[in-house]
Amino acid sequence: MAAPAAAGLPRAGALVAGSSLGGVRLGEPAARVRAALGGFYGVCRGCAMPTWYFTYRAFEQHGLGVELTGGRVSAVYTLWQPAGWHGPKGLVLGDTEQTVDARLGPLLPVTCSGYAALVEDRAGVRTAYYVRSGRLWGFGLLRAKASPCR
Repeated sequence: MAAPAAAGLPRAGALVAGSSLGGVRLGEPAARVRAALGGFYGVCRGCAMPTWYFTYRAFEQHGLGVELTGGRVSAVYTLWQPAGWHGPKGLVLGDTEQTVDARLGPLLPVTCSGYAALVEDRAGVRTAYYVRSGRLWGFGLLRAKASPCR
C-alpha cells in the first residue's frame, strides 16, 4: 500500500487552466486546503477577503495565496514567482509574454497596478496569467469575470 503524500506546498506546482492551481480548486472547503497544503500559513491582515499565504518557509515571499468566501476557495494565485511552477502547453514562470500569446492564443488583457493579467473565462472560472516586465510572473484562478488584480 502506498503511503499518503505529505501535506505541503508543491515544489513544482501546476496550473490546470479552468480547474486547479497547485492542486487547489475553486469552491474547495478551507479544511481541505489546509489538509493538502499544510497547517502552517500566514493570514493577510489588510486583505478585503480572508486570505491565507502558503509559503515554503516562514516569511518567504514565494508560494500560493488562497482567498476564502464563506469558508470556501474563491481565488487562488501564485505569490511572487515560485520556481518550477508550470502551466498548460509547456508554459513555465519566466517565459516571455510573446510565448504566452503564441501558445495560448489571444487572451483578454487587464491592466493592474505594476503588472498585467492575461485572462480567459471558461465554465465559470477565470484563469489569469500574470505578466510583469514582459515575463510570465504568476498564475491565478478566480471566479469568472472577477478582477484578477490582487
